[in-house]
Formats: sequence, C-alpha cells, structure tokens
Amino acid sequence: MTGPLPQFEATPTGELAVLRDEPGGELGDIASPSREAVAILDFGSQYSQLIARRVREAQVYCELFRYDAPAEEVLALNPCAFILSGGPSGVYEPDAPKLPRYVLESGLPVLGICYGMQLLAHNLGGTVAAAQRREYGSALLQVIDLGCSLFSELPFALQVWMSHGDRIERLPGGFAVVAQTDNSPIAAMAHPGRRFYGLQFHPEVVHTPLGADIIRNFLRKVCGLHGTWTPAHFVSEAVDVIRQQVGDGQVLCGLSGGVDSAVVATLVHRAVGEQLTCVFVDHGMLRQGEPEQVIRTFEQEQGMQLVAVHAVEEYLDALSGVTEPEEKRRIIGERFVRNFEREARRLGHFDFLAQGTIYPDVIESAGAGRPGAHRIKTHHNVGGLPADMQMELVEPLRFLFKDEVRAVGHELGLPDQIVYRQPFPGPGLAVRVIGEVTWERLETLRAADAIFTKELDQAGLLRQLNGEGTAQAFAVLLPVRSVGVMGDGRTYANVVALRAVTTDDFMTADWARLPYDLLARASNRIVNEVPGVNRVVYDVSSKPPATIEWE
Repeated sequence: MTGPLPQFEATPTGELAVLRDEPGGELGDIASPSREAVAILDFGSQYSQLIARRVREAQVYCELFRYDAPAEEVLALNPCAFILSGGPSGVYEPDAPKLPRYVLESGLPVLGICYGMQLLAHNLGGTVAAAQRREYGSALLQVIDLGCSLFSELPFALQVWMSHGDRIERLPGGFAVVAQTDNSPIAAMAHPGRRFYGLQFHPEVVHTPLGADIIRNFLRKVCGLHGTWTPAHFVSEAVDVIRQQVGDGQVLCGLSGGVDSAVVATLVHRAVGEQLTCVFVDHGMLRQGEPEQVIRTFEQEQGMQLVAVHAVEEYLDALSGVTEPEEKRRIIGERFVRNFEREARRLGHFDFLAQGTIYPDVIESAGAGRPGAHRIKTHHNVGGLPADMQMELVEPLRFLFKDEVRAVGHELGLPDQIVYRQPFPGPGLAVRVIGEVTWERLETLRAADAIFTKELDQAGLLRQLNGEGTAQAFAVLLPVRSVGVMGDGRTYANVVALRAVTTDDFMTADWARLPYDLLARASNRIVNEVPGVNRVVYDVSSKPPATIEWE
C-alpha cells in the first residue's frame, strides 16, 4: 500500500478523528426498497430514542430524524410509516416545531404520540388547548372502541404514562375517540380510513406496561408490516453496504476488543477481507487478561490482519499527575491519535476509517443535532470531526443499541467472551481509577474488578437475561483511604466501590439488586486478596441522576 499519510487529529472526545473530504457511509445511506422501515420524527421529546427501541423490538427497522430534516433525507429511507414523537412545545407557540407536509401527503400510516398527536390534530383542523389540570404520571386508560387496531387483543382498561399540559378539545374531521382517561377525554384518536392514529400517553416508556404491544399493533395491524428485520437481515444488508462504500479501498479499524469495535471489525472483514487492517493499542488501561484475549480472538481465530502496539509506558507518563476525568480522556485520545499516525505511516495509505459508534454514543455526546441536547460525557467515536477529513467513515452500527450489537455479534459467530464483554469506556480503567493513574493503582483495580466479575459469572449474573443479572458491572478505585483493622492491626488503605446496573438501552439504568451473599463474598475476597484494600462499598444510584460510570 502506498500513498499519502492519513491526517489524524485529536477531537474534543479525546479519541481518534480523521480528516475527510466527504461524509462517510452509514447503514441507512443505502435503503433497500424491500426493507420494512419506519421514520420517527423527533420533536424534542426525552423519550424519542425509546420509541426507536420499541419499534426495533418489533423487528422493524427504523431511524430517528429531526422534525426539520430535509424531506429527501427522510424519504430516502423508503419508510412504510411515520411516528411523530412528543415534545416540550405547544402547537400554537410561534417557534413550535411544525409537521412536515410530506408526512400528510405521503398516504402512509401515521402514529402521533403526545405532542405528535396534538400536532396531527392541529394540522388537520382539530383544536388543541391547555388542559385545566396537567397530567403527569400514571393514569388509567379506558378503551371505548374495542375494534380499534391499536388496542387489538388488549384489555379495555390499562395503565399508561401521561406527560402533558395541553390536550385535544375538538377532533379533526373523520377522527373518532378510541380511548380516554379522567383528565383526557381524547386520550387516543383514530382515522382508520387514512390510517392516522394519535395517543396522548407515552406507549414507549416502561411505565406503560402494554405500550410495546400498542406499538406492535400499529406496525403489524395498521401498517401491515411483518417484522423481518433480524440480526441475520442486518448482517446481510450491512455487508452489502460496506462493499458498495469501500469498493477496492483500504480500511483501518481501531480494535479495542469491546463488542462494538469487534462487531464492526468482523462485519468489515466479512465484507472486504484483507482490505481491512486492525490496530490494537495496549495502553495499559485494560482489564485482566484482555490484551491477550484480543490478539488471540482476532488474529489467530478470526484470521484478521492485526497490528498490536504496546504503549503502556507512553500512556502512564502522559497521565502522570492528572486527576480530572475529561483531561484523562483528552490525553489518552491524543496518545491514541499519535499511535495511529505512527502505524498508518508504517502501514501505508487508507481510504476509510471503521468505527464502532453506536446510538447511545451519538445521543449522549449530543451528536444527533437535537436542539438543547446536553453533552453528558464525550465519547471516542462521535463529535468534533472536522469537515475536511480525508478518510471516509465506515460506521455500520451507528443506529444500533447495545443489545442489538450483541445480537449481531452472535449472528457473526463471535465468542461469548467478546459478545458479552462488559461495556468498557474508551479510556479504559483510567476513568475508573478516580484520581491519579499509576501502574500500582491500575493493578489494584484490575485485581478487584476481576474478583467481582468472577463472582458475578459464577452466580450467573454477569449478563442480563430475562430481567435477571447485570447489564454492566465493574469496580472503581476511589481516591480516599479509610482506617481498618486486619489481623488485630490498624490499616489505612484504599476503598473499592462496586457498581452494577440493569438497563434495556443504557440511556437510563437502575442499580442491580444483587444478592447479599454475593456482595459479601466479593467484598471478603477483595479485602483479603487485593493488597492495599480494606473497604468495599456498593453503589445504589440510578441513572439519572448519576451516570453508569463513576467519572
């Protein structure tokens, strides 16, 4: 391979960015005419991503678009239906988001949720007004039209979640009331002839227990969709898209060993084979045994071209004296860029950069372009990419949630150790060592984390299945010491915090109710087997208000 060196630069995310001339391809760039797909228009709701989750769970592909996205961008998806999200605005506000004309003119089924319902009614001649009493929280919904497709095979009374101040006072022509609550006489409306439906409540949240069934009824019984979007379907489509995008170009992929980068590397390798080169950087921040596992899995078992870079000392020197987590991310990102520059210079010319960007990364980094979105923390694959980047991005997982990525990994035949690898931040243990990062502190944390992980694994709780177990679990080394007594002697040693959460989408999370006996065993083993630790605590914070990571 010959040619000019790719130009890399550090981004605000603290990780890799590459300069490019044109935007890179995404799975959604090439829409299959035969693929069932739904376009979700986001009007600013905090629940918009959950709508996408519920549609995906019904095995229907969907994408989330800003309400004011260009029509050609949305229609390029070849949608079979539209779903209109909620939002904080009122339909009569001067700057309120508007309903695009193409939605009503498309002839396709439409489901409006909360503000989406009000907007639909407003645009079709109905009346929306402020309710005498705002409605937030759980409500009892009474279905008054048992023949309505949305509520097919569901009870006539069901709990729903409300979050609105306005309500519909007068229906548009041709619509009928199909459900109500004490505070919302028009809690659901329908125009079966045009296949237009509206819900004042939020079926996408878990607080509406049968909400997923309502959305599934819309997709199946109203839209006539069959639910054909499976992991196998995704793999086939993604491979085709990658081949079309890459052609005979060369692809560089930063491989961390996490499920996201692993699935991307495997997809690209299946698509273009030896045109892919993976670079694995051992920066010393990985968990116990992970560097060896990555090399064994992808070089020896998967047969990929893998370049392993040992750079532990370089990273430790750069992190000396640094305690602020965002600064750690920035420094590690800068070093990561330099490593890639050196390897790219040695290896030759690359046309594409493959990244394991997934949907939660984009959302938390405010990368979706949503007005008012706040950056929770920076992610290594999104944000800050310059407009003149000289390599195109290959991001086939950009619209997938974590559980979907795992399902695709299974379909690709990756081992469980990779597919169910606990989620891991880009900077690794550096952000789980609270305070200064040293090799001694990393080793302490590695040992404690390995014990916690093993105890969870032996108890069958290392992964989340059927509502049991953990979606993410890890140890944190705190920047404090505490007094203890060990062997009749006083100690003044480190404190380790254990963190385990359950979640469906990683957008929200709850702390895992682990058995006391398991926590006792983990704590006992850590203080006895890990030098310099005399106290273990368990984090019982949810997300929000906390984040999953401690940084």
